Amino acid sequence: MADPLKGWGCIEPLLLFLLLETLWGARAGQIRYSVLEELDKGSFVGNIAKDLGLEPRELAEHGVRIVSRGRTQLFALNPRSGSLVTADRIDREELCAQSTPCLVSFNILVENNMKMYGVEIEIIDINDNLPRFRDEEVKVKVNENAATGTRLVLPFARDADVNVNSLQSYQLSRNMHFSLEEKSGADGQKYPELVLERPLDREKVAVHDLLLTALDGGDPILSSTTHIRVMVLDANDNAPLFTRSEYRVSVPENIPVGTRLLTLTATDPDEGINGELTYSFRNEEDKISETFKLDSNLGDISTLQPLDYEESRFYLMEVVAQDGGALLASAKVLITVQDVNDNVPEVILTSLASSISEDCPPGTIIALFSVHDGDSGENGEILCSIPRNLPFKLEKSVDNYYHLLTTKALDREEISDYNITVTVIDRGNPPLSTESHISLNVADINDNPPIFPHTSYSTYVLENNPRGLSILSVTAHDPDSGNNAKVTYSLAEDNFQGMPLSSYVSINSNTGILYALDSFDYEQVKDLQLWVMASDSGDPPLSSNMSLSLFVLDQNDNAPEILYPGIPTDGSTGVELAPRSAEPGYLVTKVVAVDRDSGQNAWLSYRLFKASEPGLFAVGLHTGEVRTARALLDRDALKQSLVVAVQDHGQPPLSATVTLTVAVADSIPDVLADLGSIRTPGDPDDSDLTLYLVVAVAAVSCVFLAFVIVLLALRLRRWHASRLLQASGGGLVGVPASHFVGVDGVRAFLQTYSHEVSLTADSRESHVIFPQPNYADTLISQESC
Repeated sequence: MADPLKGWGCIEPLLLFLLLETLWGARAGQIRYSVLEELDKGSFVGNIAKDLGLEPRELAEHGVRIVSRGRTQLFALNPRSGSLVTADRIDREELCAQSTPCLVSFNILVENNMKMYGVEIEIIDINDNLPRFRDEEVKVKVNENAATGTRLVLPFARDADVNVNSLQSYQLSRNMHFSLEEKSGADGQKYPELVLERPLDREKVAVHDLLLTALDGGDPILSSTTHIRVMVLDANDNAPLFTRSEYRVSVPENIPVGTRLLTLTATDPDEGINGELTYSFRNEEDKISETFKLDSNLGDISTLQPLDYEESRFYLMEVVAQDGGALLASAKVLITVQDVNDNVPEVILTSLASSISEDCPPGTIIALFSVHDGDSGENGEILCSIPRNLPFKLEKSVDNYYHLLTTKALDREEISDYNITVTVIDRGNPPLSTESHISLNVADINDNPPIFPHTSYSTYVLENNPRGLSILSVTAHDPDSGNNAKVTYSLAEDNFQGMPLSSYVSINSNTGILYALDSFDYEQVKDLQLWVMASDSGDPPLSSNMSLSLFVLDQNDNAPEILYPGIPTDGSTGVELAPRSAEPGYLVTKVVAVDRDSGQNAWLSYRLFKASEPGLFAVGLHTGEVRTARALLDRDALKQSLVVAVQDHGQPPLSATVTLTVAVADSIPDVLADLGSIRTPGDPDDSDLTLYLVVAVAAVSCVFLAFVIVLLALRLRRWHASRLLQASGGGLVGVPASHFVGVDGVRAFLQTYSHEVSLTADSRESHVIFPQPNYADTLISQESC
């Protein structure tokens, strides 16, 4: 036996052929290479990196990998050299048997852009297989009276190689009675036949031993032999004869095991044992004997195991009918297997992006998958579809590969997950289908700012609140997810009354709760205008704001403050004058008060709390005017003490009181005569001291008055001023009070209230003028004054 590896001498002449094949494949739009079988593992096939337009180092970066379906990986990528190499020894005969050319197809996937490139590699045959006979020795029977030219069928040899390396011829050892002829079948197989050249004589030679040699056309030529023993028998006049030289039958692949497929019929006109026929397979392969059963007596062929169209589409066999006299006839049997739709289409997911950003442009590839149906014809034609209401589409790639792409922009806030059902259905009858589910998560980007339910809010807080009081909780919603939806709150920087807003309120950045940093005073801060900002944690962060109006509500925390009459600062006593001739309703004075609160907390009412002479005076409920309630009588005391209470309408109400001293007299002298009896409320020691001072001032005043009267008398006499005393009757007219009263207490009284007093002889004509006080903030209207 020759060494099959010697066939490798043809490798060098094939290098140019391989190069031309690669160039042709590149021009044709598909990468194509050729490689010899039986090369060592790691042998160079082609520069795949160059053909893909990449550098070797970029193969790993771009995720380049080989994708093939249902087949042992025969090739691999060398990431260092960027070349395609063999993954193991390749046996062409195991892959393709007698088929030519032997092509291995697979795809190259570039993962980062999910592009597929078809690769086709032709496996070149080398002469690594001998022609082989099934049996080492074969017995052939022939009748001794067989005529010259009689043909005897010999076993044929099989060679797994193809083309020139396959079986080319037979040789027969030298002998005197037989020659060798060859016939070629429709399948290209060469069949040897033994031809009788000279008559036989069993009595001389009963057995002829011959040697049959089969040769291929490789370099070097490989061959094998079998021993042929020709047995010479006594006379048998007629050979069996089949009704047909070739039998054909077509059966569906799903027929039950044991089904009879066909019956072969041969006849022999001889009688007896020479007419009895037996049927048998000739030179059958193991596959034939394992799949079919031949009834040796009836010639029925039936199945021993299920047929599979996808495994073998037809079976070719030879059946021999032999009589008892060793004469035989042969017939060819071709069993064709018909495909039925018994294979469900399948979906093979090659590459999948389990998550995709919502801002990906339309046309982004999500998945790459292939579909396959083991059936043929219409049974193997596949339709692939997805639901129409999804923003995706299918686009066919190379072979049976499909891309799943987006058709429009995605919005995670609208739909965050997709469950895409890929349905594949064949065109068989009935059609078979299968479904595959692809789950896709839409990754969030920061494309939504936090949103407040309202653009503006109003809230209220009572003044005098405790520090750290929780005023309001604001919430903004961000439809994004993760950090893009994590909201933090802050207050916009601003000033109020020269102070930053952050000194009044603060906000919890995580919860959005607004706190008061200090106790509010309505009288100082009535409202605050704030801007609350909500920012997410995306990159870059997005934000929105809303307006917050914080109103401070008033509490009744300020008692009424009496502005008039005020308490003199020099220790003197204020006195109001009421002439005895005053009619009921005469305006004696007016109590003026204010309340720094607001609303009903600042609504004031006046009432007479206490009076030394009840029923003599009345106080206006809302005006604070002190008026006489009745006409003054002579029995009414000169000094009337009134306590006026001023009360607000808060809850609880607050009040203040003021004590008024009203002097009831028709003239100043009457007032001065009784000033000593007037005392103001206050501390007992202060009242006694005031009384002593008044008495002392009154005494000094009387002395001074006497002196003035004497001086005037002298002057009047000199000037003969009798006309000056006619109208007065000894009284005084138009003299300012400050000329009559020289004591400090009375002058203080007059200066404090700025009263201009004019007295006439008729005390009922007296009048008191109250000029409007000059306050920094005028609280009394012109009419009330």
